[in-house]
Amino acid sequence: MKKIGFVGTGVMGSSMASHLLEAGYDVFIYTRTKSKAEELLTKGAKWIDTPQELAKKVDVLISMVGYPKDVEELYLGQNGFLENLSAGAVAIDMTTSSPVLAKKIAEAFREKGIGALDAPVSGGDIGAKNGTLAIMVGGAEDVFLQVKPIFEILGSSVILQGDAGAGQHTKMVNQIAIASNMIGVTEAIIYAEAAGLNPARVLESISGGAAGSWSLSNLIPRVLQDNFSPGFFIKHFIKDMGIALSEAKQMGLELPGLSLAEKMYQTLADQGLSEEGTQALIKYYR
Repeated sequence: MKKIGFVGTGVMGSSMASHLLEAGYDVFIYTRTKSKAEELLTKGAKWIDTPQELAKKVDVLISMVGYPKDVEELYLGQNGFLENLSAGAVAIDMTTSSPVLAKKIAEAFREKGIGALDAPVSGGDIGAKNGTLAIMVGGAEDVFLQVKPIFEILGSSVILQGDAGAGQHTKMVNQIAIASNMIGVTEAIIYAEAAGLNPARVLESISGGAAGSWSLSNLIPRVLQDNFSPGFFIKHFIKDMGIALSEAKQMGLELPGLSLAEKMYQTLADQGLSEEGTQALIKYYR
């Protein structure tokens, strides 16, 4: 499986496609804005004009797009991937999307002899650049093993979590943990500033102890530099939290920490900050 199609070369997708090129794969790309793919094209990626044409050319198709509606349109829509991938090909959706949709896609593709995996990731722009993403996979084990070498180029943790939809459910667990943690690390820095401490020096003390977390070590330093560029967009985090809350409701779960985080981030989005990174939560307090 040497021909890989990649749809969505944004903050994370661009780095991921670049790693595949460096590993010697033939990479064919499509994205809504061609100019965003220029760097990949100079590295040897081949541009394809439509997602439909792309699907016809490749052995493996990877998507990293914005929202579940985008995934559904690409995979199941008129003249979508279902109609254009060849039997024996594998489609991998790495978008954080709906577990229900992941199951629907897998069932439809299985009937056509096409493998389908849901494989959302965690690690943000840093993990994508370093090839150290955590990749959470749902789908058939035989399909997973076929493409595992590709996953291992992109991530340092690659785990099959179960059948179709299990990858998306695992990503919801990940986002739930991050949501409340972002409140905690942000409030910690607000307190440090109010107490007249040097926040950078405080970070040196607490990052390696029981308070340590990925968000504390990777996002709070950006806050201290007033760097709110997105490693992960607020608008996408709100989408993820909405999916998690919907799934939790169906399970009869009440998740007050997640509900609070969603409300806080929605407040920022309402203020026009949806294109900033999740570390911009500090602006809610300031």
